[in-house]
Amino acid sequence: MIDLTAGLRETFVQLADTLVDDFDLVEFLDLFACGCVELLGVPAAGLVLADQHGTLTMVAASEEKTRLLELFQLRNSEGPCLDCYRRAEPVDCPDLARAGGSWPKFSREAENAGFRSVYALPMRLREDVIGALSLFDTRPASLDDDGLCLGQALADIATIGILHHRMWQRQEIITAQLQAALNSRVIIEQAKGVLAERLRVSVDDAFGVLRAYARSNNRKILSVATGIIDHTVEIPR
Repeated sequence: MIDLTAGLRETFVQLADTLVDDFDLVEFLDLFACGCVELLGVPAAGLVLADQHGTLTMVAASEEKTRLLELFQLRNSEGPCLDCYRRAEPVDCPDLARAGGSWPKFSREAENAGFRSVYALPMRLREDVIGALSLFDTRPASLDDDGLCLGQALADIATIGILHHRMWQRQEIITAQLQAALNSRVIIEQAKGVLAERLRVSVDDAFGVLRAYARSNNRKILSVATGIIDHTVEIPR
């Protein structure tokens, strides 16, 4: 019997780990897929996430045949996880034998893999849908309302973790870009001062000379400014 309290506690610990420096998103998603299997009592789980263009990609699976099934869905553009992502709502298929009309290729492939039911839950935070969690079982109608509610809660937890990680990455990029801009400005200001003293002109005129030299030589202003400071660029008086 799985201790749900302990399992959920561990999941929240994993969520907190998305904010640390050495966080590994792939490992987190693999552990999460396996955690869903344990907590929900289903044989298999898979995750698909959308990229910046809205294209779904298989990112995690609890076992190999589930990974292949997720890839099969994406390759053939049919299956519960695609419908779930497009509609931004759960897709329940308690009996694959009766779902042939909806996903004929997928249903046949899933049954050949030994599965009888599948449930797809949206990975969504408010209006932001980033993917879908698929739960597979070898029995029909294996998840009741409580199980589906818990499954959606787990999908929500993973969504928050992924979005936190993306936000942290974007903030790191923005911070690095800002710092690079500040560093560049310092170098350019130093070069303006050096050039103004060397040419005996005002700082504003020195910047005009710096900019004109960069343009006429098809170089970046920062590159020329760095050269002026380290004496590898000589602008004639």
